[in-house]
Amino acid sequence: MNAVEICAVLLALAYVILAIQQRRICWLAAIVSAMLYVHIFWQVALYLEAVLQVFYIVMALYGWSAWGRQQQPDHSDSDSHSHGHSKHQRQIQTWTGQQHVIACVAVLSLSLILGWAMQKWTDAALPFIDAATTVCALLATWMVTQKLLENWLYWIAINAVSIGLYLSRDLSLTAALFVGYVILAVIGYRTWRIQWLRQQNA
Repeated sequence: MNAVEICAVLLALAYVILAIQQRRICWLAAIVSAMLYVHIFWQVALYLEAVLQVFYIVMALYGWSAWGRQQQPDHSDSDSHSHGHSKHQRQIQTWTGQQHVIACVAVLSLSLILGWAMQKWTDAALPFIDAATTVCALLATWMVTQKLLENWLYWIAINAVSIGLYLSRDLSLTAALFVGYVILAVIGYRTWRIQWLRQQNA
């Protein structure tokens, strides 16, 4: 645990909390946190996790642009539909069961391939778990930029597995962060689902 990890953790928490509130500034917190984690993960030989942070930076830039094209929700008025705000805001979407099956098969296949490659050609720690959390996080991050409701369910699974991964590398504060992530992902799912149901009934 050091100052760099503490800053990365605080900014990562800020990102999730702001994302739950659908505030565009969340992507700025994500960018800085990911930059710090590139250094952290490379130092402890979690190479795919380090590479994942670079992807996070790219996706955060895309998220900043995508969310910026829509007006942010008007939290001061619960009946924003009557004021015309919701039609400018990116709507929360969902996937069909078939889309989830395809996504899970793709994640599993890529995880096995990447894990095998990392085991064979690098000194990566826990290559298959590292690969699985990385590939799944790539998908889940993209889902956030598209405001897909189920992204939170994917994050619950990813974060739960990541807790053990980071504990194995003595990143105790980051492991604690991911315990918080699990809780926040549950809150995020419930919050977004309420709004999605309102959209369906509008």
